[in-house]
Amino acid sequence: MTKLAQRQIVATINPSTARNVEVPPNLGEDQGLQYFAQVSGGEITASVEKIYVGGKLFPETLCAPSEIGDITVTRHYDRGVDGNFLTSVRQMVGRAYYDVTVKELNCDIENPQATRVYPECLLVGLTEPEGDAASGAPATYSLTFSVSTVATAPG
Repeated sequence: MTKLAQRQIVATINPSTARNVEVPPNLGEDQGLQYFAQVSGGEITASVEKIYVGGKLFPETLCAPSEIGDITVTRHYDRGVDGNFLTSVRQMVGRAYYDVTVKELNCDIENPQATRVYPECLLVGLTEPEGDAASGAPATYSLTFSVSTVATAPG
């Protein structure tokens, strides 16, 4: 089996066509913003209650519906490419819905069977690029999305 490097897992976002009242800014390939280099979150968990019935030694378990954790996508900040997007998206936090797609790449070729699509995710957070005069590391910014469902891309 072939192992994946973390650099082979990337994310894209596109405005959701279903739930937006206003048109949120887009991160299209035409603007040079194809991939977010880091993606985290999206874990799926379900709460469990343990119930001890009438002196039983071991509990019965009752499970709640599963929930998907928030997804955070991060990319390196380029003022010429990302500046206008960040100016526009600041006003859309808590109001804009995006479809978040997480892809696995193999030598820059997409593996459609491993693609996860999180439709209609609400943009709930924006972390601005931070500065440090003593650092040469690239500045990054992050977007956080609240997720309700996940699907596998067709193909």
